Amino acid sequence: MFARDIGIDLGTANVLIHVKGKGIVLNEPSVVAMDRNTGKVLAVGEEAKRMVGRTPGNIVAIRPLKDGVIADFDVTEAMLKHFIQKLNVKGIFSKPRMLICCPTNITSVEQKAIRQAAEKSGGKNVFLEEEPKVAAIGAGMDIFQPSGNMVVDIGGGTTDIAVISMGDIVTASSIKMAGDKFDAEILNHIKREYKLLIGERTAEDIKIKVATVFPGARQEEISIRGRDMVSGLPRTITVSSVEIEQALKESVAVIVQAAKGVLERTPPELSADIIDRGIILTGGGALLNGLDQLMAEELKVPVLVAENPMDCVAIGTGIMLDNVDRLAKRKIM
Repeated sequence: MFARDIGIDLGTANVLIHVKGKGIVLNEPSVVAMDRNTGKVLAVGEEAKRMVGRTPGNIVAIRPLKDGVIADFDVTEAMLKHFIQKLNVKGIFSKPRMLICCPTNITSVEQKAIRQAAEKSGGKNVFLEEEPKVAAIGAGMDIFQPSGNMVVDIGGGTTDIAVISMGDIVTASSIKMAGDKFDAEILNHIKREYKLLIGERTAEDIKIKVATVFPGARQEEISIRGRDMVSGLPRTITVSSVEIEQALKESVAVIVQAAKGVLERTPPELSADIIDRGIILTGGGALLNGLDQLMAEELKVPVLVAENPMDCVAIGTGIMLDNVDRLAKRKIM
């Protein structure tokens, strides 16, 4: 039996793995639970995420990727190894080839770290591709034509914005403002306004269930529980879409500004194409209520959310795996 080629969307929040011929076979949080005393890995992925903020002192839940790059090499390697073993993609005689996505502006040192972690976890040849390019392919854009395509990929740690033509990136920007920062803004808002401490998971719940970034796009409320900073006792409060819109205003403005910057650096012919085709939003952040409306209003260009925004990069790796032999010739390595 020979090994299968695999594509990995190594995200700050989630890891998605696409196995050639099978499609997306794994989608789990990028979290590893370890015993602080022995350094032993106790749980990975979904099981580890359930432990976040709920563990005794000796067990720590680590997110080994920060802002789209590896923050803890050993833990990333352990996580990848766990996922690859779980999928059973290694052959008896061979190791799988891997295609991994990374942000557009990462350094050669960070690229080397990703490659080494993948090789140590069982990869044979490791290819790296820029995330917005792969996301655009996964969203169904034909990026190999001589026309402009613009994609905004909002993940957990980074937002990658790129204009792509003829299969390559013309102008791009990568900023460390994405889903995790939105959660942090919500968490800080609750702390500041209500003197209530909540966890990351509660902040994420608020973001999914009631948050909006476009005035009037959503009118909902949610009851949340946390610890009162004054009395130290549990307390319940209700938060609304309107106040969360205010809390996220500055963070979202940074993404809009970065998109404007990319458009300003785009050649005029390609800008004309983008007005026709619009901007595609991908990544989990694309699901943030009202973001497409806000960007369309600010950028004066149609903005569309991709069909499966969270899976775009993984779907894109699958399409690129079909041409992995061409990648090998180009030697991205």
